[in-house]
Amino acid sequence: MNLVEKDLKYIWHPCSQMKDYQDLEPIVIKNGKGAYIFDIDGKSYLDAVSSWWVNLFGHSNDRINRAINEQVEKLEHVIFANFTHEPAIQLAEKIVNITPEGLDKVFFSDNGSSAIEVALKMSFQYHQQTGKFKKQRFAALQNAYHGETLGALSVGDLDLYSKVFNPLLLNTLRLESPDCYRCVYCKSRDTCNVECFANLEKDIILHHEELCAVIIEPLIQCAAGMKMYPPVYLKRLRKLCDEYDIHLIADEIAVGFGRTGKMFACEHAGISPDIMCLSKGITAGYLPLALTLTSAKIYDAFYGDYFEHKAFMHSHSYTGNPISCAVANESLLIFETEDIVAKNKILEKYMLKCANTYFSENKNIGEYRQIGMVGAIELVMDKNSKQGFEPQKRIGYEVYKKGLNKGIVIRPLGNVIYFMPPYVVNQHDLDFLYSRTLEAITEVLNQ
Repeated sequence: MNLVEKDLKYIWHPCSQMKDYQDLEPIVIKNGKGAYIFDIDGKSYLDAVSSWWVNLFGHSNDRINRAINEQVEKLEHVIFANFTHEPAIQLAEKIVNITPEGLDKVFFSDNGSSAIEVALKMSFQYHQQTGKFKKQRFAALQNAYHGETLGALSVGDLDLYSKVFNPLLLNTLRLESPDCYRCVYCKSRDTCNVECFANLEKDIILHHEELCAVIIEPLIQCAAGMKMYPPVYLKRLRKLCDEYDIHLIADEIAVGFGRTGKMFACEHAGISPDIMCLSKGITAGYLPLALTLTSAKIYDAFYGDYFEHKAFMHSHSYTGNPISCAVANESLLIFETEDIVAKNKILEKYMLKCANTYFSENKNIGEYRQIGMVGAIELVMDKNSKQGFEPQKRIGYEVYKKGLNKGIVIRPLGNVIYFMPPYVVNQHDLDFLYSRTLEAITEVLNQ
């Protein structure tokens, strides 16, 4: 029995219909270096999705490899209740210093969904402990994605992930979401004044007495198809939350750590959330780690004697894992010493240049949109009407399969093809990626 056969015999893969694996068998990856991964037959693939948005500085990065090896020789793990260690302390200090002002306390967990659960529980318990007992609901945008544990699914709004679990989920207030490509109010994201915000504002004002928090993906609704909206939306939401004593939770799990052209997406709007969730790129794609940051005001509401029952009783076995923290510290050091955010500006411009070169004349590319180092192609039947393909045709999935044959990993979001490459790509890599993507699209739609 070969490796593929053993995989299919024993493994249930995530986010997959396993029947698809009859036609597209799992690709066994042997090693990776830089922006590329290599299968057991030696074929290379440009990892254009950063292995689910986590890999920042390339596979098998020498600096991060050394950091892991050094930490393994010192301490692999220790209970994080009543104990601590230098890597976690260093990381917490660094994160507080680089995130928006007012995020003073760091709570550790081990994945993005957990960070969201922490944020929701923290917000709810805060309001209960400060006497605002009516505040027991959360508000979130239509088409949102915040993870796949039950609390995270409750504030998400993609049926693919949550519909079957609806009887188990919290009663979330669903708010109209921005979608600049299909918005009836604006013609361009560059000139958008978020007229669509008025409907959200009405709903929040109507329900403000019962709302603990509004949770949002700043600037990009990623899993919804990389839907992008302008920073002024965040500014108005911050002001609204302040007015009605509602926490603003920023889910920066996918968009943090330089993805949008600044270290954190909230910086584009010049706002500070009450709670910020971080994961994915924090360890540059190496190890699980997540952080939930909050204000001293929220932290202080949990501070008291043991028998007051005010403590935040949430924990994970691998909370504050020293190896993960050491990797995160080295990742942040790379940002600092190699001036990554500034260097990425050059790559961002070249991504736009490639898009103009390869995509501008294609009749089935309704829009190419980009913020920072996140680019997305919206595939449509007709560019003028913006009419999309029928979901059952799975055009995006067929393009993905063609892309694999051409040596690129461009896992789709429905019929949206997106690029979120590691920061180590060069201009040659980007030309290869965009040209091969166009070839894949053309071949699929001309069949």
